[in-house]
Amino acid sequence: MLAILAVLIFFMFRNGQKRKRDQEDLQSKVVPGAEVMTNFGLFGTIVSINEDDNKVELDIARGTVVTVHRQTIARVVDDVEPVMAATESVSEDSAVAADPIIASEPVIDVRTESEKTADSDKKSDD
Repeated sequence: MLAILAVLIFFMFRNGQKRKRDQEDLQSKVVPGAEVMTNFGLFGTIVSINEDDNKVELDIARGTVVTVHRQTIARVVDDVEPVMAATESVSEDSAVAADPIIASEPVIDVRTESEKTADSDKKSDD
């Protein structure tokens, strides 16, 4: 029992140290000019950092600057772009994504249940 408890405590301390190290690494990369992603999925470039108020100004579009709390910065985006081979053929999935009708927003059916039932009855009669 004591051995299992000792192993659990060891892993807890190791995990805490790893999280602290990752957080310090992230904070060292958070500088003006860095492209970042927030916890809620907003991408932007850091314009300025206010250390006193823990606020970061993000440029999310040309002329659009938002202010977020510094702790909402989830990660620094690396500029890694996958290179597609010239001989690679276009897959069916990418062709579907390129079709504007298929790739558009889903259609929401706002009919009532009785209208939907009536339409399905009509189709079954045909």
